[in-house]
Amino acid sequence: MLIGCPKEIKPQEFRVGITPAAANEATLAGHSVMIEAGAGLGAGFTDDDYRAAGARIVDTAAEIFATAEMVVKVKEPQAVERKQLREGQLLFTYLHLAPDAEQTHDLLASGCTAIAYETVTDRSGGLPLLAPMSEVAGRLAPQVGAWTLQKANGGLGVLMGGVPGVRPANVVIVGGGVVGTAAARVAVGMGANVTVLDRSIPRMSYLDDIFQGRLTTQYSSASGLADLLPTADMVIGAVLIPGAAAPKLVTRAQLSIMQPGSVIVDVAIDQGGCFETSRATTHKDPIYEVDGVMHYCVANMPGAVARTSTQALGNATLPFMMALANKGWRLACAEDQHLLNGLNVHAGQITYAAVGSALNLPFIDAREAIRV
Repeated sequence: MLIGCPKEIKPQEFRVGITPAAANEATLAGHSVMIEAGAGLGAGFTDDDYRAAGARIVDTAAEIFATAEMVVKVKEPQAVERKQLREGQLLFTYLHLAPDAEQTHDLLASGCTAIAYETVTDRSGGLPLLAPMSEVAGRLAPQVGAWTLQKANGGLGVLMGGVPGVRPANVVIVGGGVVGTAAARVAVGMGANVTVLDRSIPRMSYLDDIFQGRLTTQYSSASGLADLLPTADMVIGAVLIPGAAAPKLVTRAQLSIMQPGSVIVDVAIDQGGCFETSRATTHKDPIYEVDGVMHYCVANMPGAVARTSTQALGNATLPFMMALANKGWRLACAEDQHLLNGLNVHAGQITYAAVGSALNLPFIDAREAIRV
């Protein structure tokens, strides 16, 4: 199979879809790999690194979109990229379609087959291609939140760990999954007073066990969250419904009960955000203020640490990329229900129910798409 990897063009996105190690695995298996010139530089990989791995460097993304059988990326294709997708082409990347009607319509119109990293599953019910970036984003959330809390950035001017005689920051994390656990680990390590809200009793028991009393767990409810908002210095949104739009857990009206200068970090912004006032921002201009509350809503948080993120993502995607290349997408998906769960769009039809429901569009069962 001819596999192509263009340079990411989303603002301040420095990750790359294929590492030199992954390119080498593919070429050793008899596949051809094309990398756009400079695609890996943001993650610390040179064109010569890819050449040494057996890949061919091409000058433009247009050549990749015009010839590659499978296009491997990191972020959802931007408008100019979507125009170059074609019928029968396989796209393997993050998509986050539920809150993005424009992208969804463009993918449908292209006729391509699109497999989304974020809805591929595993035997334990996890999301193996989302998890590494959730780990990164979760660990980044308290870090960027602490920066936003600084007075010069519009925040309260509160130090996460406090000092002797002065209380630490109160951090509320909504969601105790991969993102929430990673965020809690760093926030606790910074010395903050951390409360994690979740609706899974087993998950809260797990958090209690691993943190050994260094944080508080609380059952997540609208009233429980509302009680915590007035004293929260930072609220981290870490809620995920796979493939669907994130639920809005804090309304604009509730910002009035929060402290002026308090901070919201919305890690769920890729899925539309879990705060009513959230809107996607970039690393170049990451924060904004609404009713006195500072919002950090960067839609590609892991891109800030591109080398770590690229390596972590590449480790996770490689087995699936190789299965798609070795077997073709139909057979690979037919043999692996977890990979089939990643199929979101095929030949002008939505194949993931949560996307269709979120956008009020018709959809088919993914199993129909793999039937020849």
